[in-house]
Amino acid sequence: MTADVPPPDDVPPSDDMPLLVIVDAANVVGSVPDGWWRDRRGAAERLRDRLAADGVPGRAGPVEIVLVVEGAARGVESVPGVRVESAAASGDDHMVELVARADGRPCLVVTADRELRRRVSELGADVTGPRTVRP
Repeated sequence: MTADVPPPDDVPPSDDMPLLVIVDAANVVGSVPDGWWRDRRGAAERLRDRLAADGVPGRAGPVEIVLVVEGAARGVESVPGVRVESAAASGDDHMVELVARADGRPCLVVTADRELRRRVSELGADVTGPRTVRP
């Protein structure tokens, strides 16, 4: 397993192009065996609320947080500070699409999924693991 290595912070995003942080809800929630499988939607809501309260530790400057949910967590509502997007099919495909549409905007994808990490890295996104947002 690859260690979580945060991307460099040497070029902060500008005010007109805040860092887009895309969080793989299923992967981050699943990284801690705390009973999340009994209430996937509730686990996604708790992650959303933690992100809204804490943001992304170690990230200076403006960020836009997008939490991508799928399966039983579909329908979780957005809150101020966190936009929630329900993937119609594959959450991984949805996240790749978000990065592709960012069109040069700085992106950080939070996941431990190796294949997803590879796919978004090829599009220019930085990647970090679940411990970044869920210590």
